[in-house]
Amino acid sequence: MHAPLLQLLDVLLAVLALALGWAAVSSRDLKRSVVFFIAFGLLLAIVWARLGAPDLALAEAAIGAGLSGALLLSALRDEPETEAGSDLMQGPLATLISVLCLALTAVFAWVLWQTLGSADSARMADRILEELPGTGVSNPVTAVLLNFRAYDTLLELAVLLAAVLGITALGPARPSFRAAGALFDGLVRWLVPLLILTAGYLLWAGAHAPGGAFQAGAMLAAAAVMLRLGGRAGGGPPQPRVMRSVLASGIAAFLLVGIITMVSGKAFLEYPQAWSGTLILFIETAAMIAIAATLALAYIGGRPADWESEVVTSAVTKTRERR
Repeated sequence: MHAPLLQLLDVLLAVLALALGWAAVSSRDLKRSVVFFIAFGLLLAIVWARLGAPDLALAEAAIGAGLSGALLLSALRDEPETEAGSDLMQGPLATLISVLCLALTAVFAWVLWQTLGSADSARMADRILEELPGTGVSNPVTAVLLNFRAYDTLLELAVLLAAVLGITALGPARPSFRAAGALFDGLVRWLVPLLILTAGYLLWAGAHAPGGAFQAGAMLAAAAVMLRLGGRAGGGPPQPRVMRSVLASGIAAFLLVGIITMVSGKAFLEYPQAWSGTLILFIETAAMIAIAATLALAYIGGRPADWESEVVTSAVTKTRERR
């Protein structure tokens, strides 16, 4: 009885995903495209939940739909209105791009079909579950990200740090929104503490349930976005010196743990089994803070106030002391 209904739900999700994806890339109105993109991200979160991947569902809802949508809307805030006729994606060019996309989709579908047909019966998931007891955590996703392939996660944090350089190169941050009204201000007062508590829970639960540093960092960044939308004076990033330390904390924690493991006679990031859970929690805590700071910095869209002046003042002070 339930199987046909679930199959019907899967078909509807697939059709809606294709429809919203096409609407997001084909609309001539940028703001409408962003709305379609946010709806597409929320739908993908439902798809991931239907596929039994709650970690990806949380990440998609928080980052793919929420924060990415907020970033796009913030970028469009100061954009001038464009006329419908000024859109370049029309006529023969739009048709050519559509044909190329369909051809690429067909190639990917063929590759997936051939891969599934010739795949080995031994699944990677089975191997991960066999080695899970020695990782210090019981959540296989956390074990993969922070133990089995910790190098990849370290490089992902390095990519985020490189993105910070691009964000600060854009210029000064956008001005904050004006103070919110009573209704939205009350919502911010209630929602921000709940987001912070949820972030803490996701970080702690990541060792044995869906969650972890990326999902928790997205929740903290969402709290920062809510404060900025509400026009709170203290809702921006911390002081520049603290902000730089926070942004580098994720990579610093990884490197510190790696050096400690090497000094103790093991390979780089080869955790001792007795301390693996504690070390993973330490790395995830630092990564959560760094991810939240990076996403919040991306939302404000540039260098915070006094980003360079503190460095200049410090340099001038040191020069005077030397003299």
